[in-house]
Amino acid sequence: MQDVTLIGIDLGKHSFHLPGQDARGKAIFRNKLSRKQLIEFLATLHACTLVMEACAGAHHMARRLATLGHQVKLISPQFVRPFVKSNKSDFVDAEAICEAASRPSMRFGTPKTGSQQTLCALHKVRDSFVQDRVKTINQIHGFLLEFGISLPVGNAVIRRLPAVLSEHPLPPRLITTLERLHAHFKYLSEQIGEIDRELAMQLADNDLGQRLLSIPGVGPVTASVLAAEIGDGKQYASSRDFAAPIGLVPRQYSTGGRTNLLGIRGGTRIFADSSFNAHGPTCTGFPTRLVHWPSGSVRCLLGGIPTWSLVHWPTNSRVSRGHCRRTMPRSL
Repeated sequence: MQDVTLIGIDLGKHSFHLPGQDARGKAIFRNKLSRKQLIEFLATLHACTLVMEACAGAHHMARRLATLGHQVKLISPQFVRPFVKSNKSDFVDAEAICEAASRPSMRFGTPKTGSQQTLCALHKVRDSFVQDRVKTINQIHGFLLEFGISLPVGNAVIRRLPAVLSEHPLPPRLITTLERLHAHFKYLSEQIGEIDRELAMQLADNDLGQRLLSIPGVGPVTASVLAAEIGDGKQYASSRDFAAPIGLVPRQYSTGGRTNLLGIRGGTRIFADSSFNAHGPTCTGFPTRLVHWPSGSVRCLLGGIPTWSLVHWPTNSRVSRGHCRRTMPRSL
């Protein structure tokens, strides 16, 4: 066991598959362990590199194993898939993780802290409330349009829906249904407001959040998303590395020496929508370059990190020419 330098872990709910390798890539062991057995086994093992896919439970497990003295790395499943050699099995997946992690150019993720995961959960709940509210508004518009009533776009008219209903002769049962939808709309709006206030309170006590709020165009929602998803940002070597995982870098399909940049779709939906909204309602001039900031001020936002907030597009990019193929996100 002293020769083991790299262990790949295929995570599961109750069982974990571990192939161990030495520095030359030779297999040393293959174990299937329960959650309790995994902790006990790695607690007695000398410090080595542990690699697992960034999936459900990976961040918690990474924090737990890091306390045992191991170096824990997370790898995206899309980078592991090309190294699967045969039919799918848990051990084959774990061996593919080892193979992918041994590549010198492989990129790894940073495990989130418990507070970051809690903040991410809060944002996901908020996003689900926003989606439900949009669905409720669309239902109200659709039902009224069936009876020849066309309402203006926006939330303001929905808030005064009872007054609108009193102005039109509608079937009593339809009015009851619309009142239920209106009550659901008010409930969702209250929940979204409470979460927004909670996010603002958390940012008030967070030094990183306050620095993010100092960036022009960044509000509490965007700042809290950034704080939850990227932490201090030290894992990014450049501004493009920061922009890529959130979907703000154009996809590329180049061949034959010809560069072909596509749309800026991709990344986490909550992350991309929040970052996209931070730059205003149109794509013209996107993104803000902060050229009027004092020298080095952006660098110090995240404690000496390079200007990650400045996304520099190539001159032949569709976005740099003022065009955007991305669908505008829903209002947050």
